[in-house]
Amino acid sequence: MTLLFLILISRIYIVQVVEGAKWYDLAKTRWSAAEELVAKRGAIADRDGNMLAMDTIAYNVSVNPRLIHDEDLTEDIINGLHDILGISKEELRKNVTAKKEDGNYVVHREVRNGGWQIDKTLADKIRKFREELSKDKKVTDVGIDLAENLKRYYPRKSLASQLIGYLDKEGAAMTGVEAFFNEQLSGENGFIKYEKDGKRVQLAEGEVEFKPAKNGQDIKLTIDSDIQRYVEEALQEIVREYAPKSATAIAADPNTMEILAMANTPQYNPNEFWINNSSSYNHAIKSLYEPGSTFKIVTLAAAVEEGVFNPDEMYKSGKIKIKGIPNPIRDIKREGWGTISFLEGLKYSSNVAFVKLGYERLGEQKLRDYYTNFGFGQKTGIQLGNELTGSIRFQYPSEIANATFGQGVSVTPIQQVAAVAAVANGGKLLQPQIVKSMTDPTTKTTKTFEPKVIRQVISEETSRQVGEYLEQVVSDQEKGTGKNAYIEGYRVAGKTGTAQKVIGNSYSDSKFVVSFIGYAPVDNPKIVVYIVVDEPNDPLVGGGKVAAPAFKQIVLKSLRKMGVAPNFATDSKNVKKEVTMTVPEITELQVAQAKAELKAKAMTFELVGNGKTVLQQIPAAGASVHPTQKIYLITEQREKLTIPDLKGVSLRDALEITSLIGIRIIPEGQGFVVSQKEETLNNVRVLKVVLAPPHGAAAQTESAAAGSDSEEAVKEEDAAAPGDSAKSGEQAATGNEAANTGAG
Repeated sequence: MTLLFLILISRIYIVQVVEGAKWYDLAKTRWSAAEELVAKRGAIADRDGNMLAMDTIAYNVSVNPRLIHDEDLTEDIINGLHDILGISKEELRKNVTAKKEDGNYVVHREVRNGGWQIDKTLADKIRKFREELSKDKKVTDVGIDLAENLKRYYPRKSLASQLIGYLDKEGAAMTGVEAFFNEQLSGENGFIKYEKDGKRVQLAEGEVEFKPAKNGQDIKLTIDSDIQRYVEEALQEIVREYAPKSATAIAADPNTMEILAMANTPQYNPNEFWINNSSSYNHAIKSLYEPGSTFKIVTLAAAVEEGVFNPDEMYKSGKIKIKGIPNPIRDIKREGWGTISFLEGLKYSSNVAFVKLGYERLGEQKLRDYYTNFGFGQKTGIQLGNELTGSIRFQYPSEIANATFGQGVSVTPIQQVAAVAAVANGGKLLQPQIVKSMTDPTTKTTKTFEPKVIRQVISEETSRQVGEYLEQVVSDQEKGTGKNAYIEGYRVAGKTGTAQKVIGNSYSDSKFVVSFIGYAPVDNPKIVVYIVVDEPNDPLVGGGKVAAPAFKQIVLKSLRKMGVAPNFATDSKNVKKEVTMTVPEITELQVAQAKAELKAKAMTFELVGNGKTVLQQIPAAGASVHPTQKIYLITEQREKLTIPDLKGVSLRDALEITSLIGIRIIPEGQGFVVSQKEETLNNVRVLKVVLAPPHGAAAQTESAAAGSDSEEAVKEEDAAAPGDSAKSGEQAATGNEAANTGAG
């Protein structure tokens, strides 16, 4: 007995003292419970706060095969979930009848393929089906569970989808802003650890370890959803008419290089990325193109900066012979246009003119330096992943000469936009910005992103001169290859481009990349737009036919949206007149139809009331108004109306609107409403408005007059512009030689 007690005491000593810490830790592990606190992913919005990506409630479906088998519900469950979720019955049968290795049914099986992260509408249908089946079969549980969690949701569907990117079904960030800023958006998960009793109830006096979840940062992009929509609508029109392999467009503010829109076709819906995942590819930063004649803008800027471009100097167009190159370099029009000025050569998009300027006068080293300084052959630094660098072949004389007009050069669309923005903004190469600000929801602090100047590439004077030259490429309706981008009332600068595609080791005669790049207004640029179309179905069309009209559509709507007023219009006799638009008849139309008609005409409007039909419009149908004037759509009777925003409205229209509402107006000043304030005077509701003449109206008129002196008169009938197509008459490159007629 003594020996037994000695053994027991020794064992107790070992357990309690020698190994006490180990057993205590094991016990604490059994007592403790831990839960992960999942951080909410940050939202992505446009520059105005419109939501583009956000977390929303989702549901995961799971089944209990053992219970389903015991209650004999297998076929009912399979048929019901098939009808609701659209999952094949074969796939559902695998889940509903899943067994362990020992042959027994499992008690939990997730329906991953088709039942993972479903929305509330489908979840409600499953709940209803579950309840009905329970009543019908007289069972309390039918073996279908719905687990609530978060999923990524893109409320605007395909809008800016390649830019924003998407998360896969496992929550991994795959492309776009979602991937590049994944660390900032994801935040950091937290946890809570506590001690529990045998019934898994938290001990009141137990130890608790808590780390709160840190939600991801909210990102506000530089994108303008309205301009993004204008761009995507223009690309869809190109797709409908020319069925290209792809089309890409970028719109940016040239003064800050904030990206206002970035779009590609084909499109995809990130909410259903698995349907056409290949369309998530962002050509704007990940694809390389030969730019063709849009690249001549850079050569022109270099020539003007170095003082070797005289717009009135004459030269012989058609072809030019370069030492060491067996075949001459030719213009698009093989016989040329005779002896013309260098400015006419720019308008016609003459390759010979730019070989003379770049190859003969600037020389290899200066050309190389300018192309590098404008950002080609290097990443722009835009906040998106997998940006390509591009390259310029500069080894042989033929390659140097061809580069002057954009052949043998590979660039990304974002490089083109950054370079032309530098020409527009006074000569500053800026880093493209896609993010405007980031807000930490925990600290409530916001980090803003300011414009970043990389270098000064040309002088402000050169920038001004190049803008005036490029303006004539668009305004000259007889010679300008960019005439289809002309916007009445606005000064537009631009350049077309048409480049042959390299197929194998030679240039194709039937496959082209066509493009247009430009900016407006020339005297105070607000927007630069680049459109590139890969392989339109008609080999005879060029950038002036395909891309320039889309540019015009985007820029016109964008400038009106920005409130940039036209300066002037010209008639066939070159007489300046005020630009006006005629108000369409929209009374008695459904609100949706009226809105669509006004949007199609790029006219701004405001709804007054919450009705579904337009009862009255102000101004009336047929009235001539300024393109930026707002059209008011009255949709309810007087007693239900509230006072709308009257800023920018004439006194006459303000009086008409307030008389409809039944409120007295007290005006101060003359011109257009600049502010308004509702007050009570002698127990009567009144609206005080301050009016003022249009800001800078006189200055705009003078500027318009000065700016039009150098423009060609608009012809009553458009003359056929020279072909912008780059169809080559020369054989493609062999050895050191490249085809040299492909940049139009």
